[in-house]
Amino acid sequence: MTVASVEAPVSQRERNKEDKFRRIRDASLELFLSKGFDDTTTREIAARAGVGLGTVFVYAKTKRDLLFLIVNGDLERVVEEARAAFRPDRSMLENLLTIIRLHYAIYAKQPELSRLTLREMYFYASGVQGQRFLRTRERLIQLFIDIVTEGMKQGAIQSQESPAFLAWMIFALFQVDIRRFLMQEDLSIDAAVKTFARQLRVLMRGLSAKPGAFAVGRTSRKK
Repeated sequence: MTVASVEAPVSQRERNKEDKFRRIRDASLELFLSKGFDDTTTREIAARAGVGLGTVFVYAKTKRDLLFLIVNGDLERVVEEARAAFRPDRSMLENLLTIIRLHYAIYAKQPELSRLTLREMYFYASGVQGQRFLRTRERLIQLFIDIVTEGMKQGAIQSQESPAFLAWMIFALFQVDIRRFLMQEDLSIDAAVKTFARQLRVLMRGLSAKPGAFAVGRTSRKK
């Protein structure tokens, strides 16, 4: 007996639901890119998708939520792909750059949409799609934590800080650099990865700071 023969058939209701989801997603993407996010209304999206306004709100509670509905699937897949690519026998830098390269590639596929998403993600935690986006982000940060933890375990790096704190620093660097990357006219992934590798090397090596560099509230140099 084949696997296909024992799988439950997809109901007409599920097919209709998936079709509506696809039409709403495609209509949102088309209008956001052609009219702009700020000038597009949810009513226009509903009309373009051929569904009622109430149906749109079943999938996303706000226009911003619709933006995350568009990108969530790709972001979830790239995090899972990055997780599968993690190899403890590789260097910490190589594992981190593998993740970074995958993310630069997915953001570069539709840069205008990516810029919109990054613009709207600040302080965003409401809505079904927003919560879904935040869960994906937490999985990415956890992957950074796992890589840092492995680096510490193998003695590749040493720090009194926790793996979670160090991973958050790396994530913060990534958040800034992905915006720098998307501002470029030439979205060269190789160049972006090279630049981020340079940042990671600085972080991992440290700045060999002298005691005077930590002075706060007073001048560190005698006049």
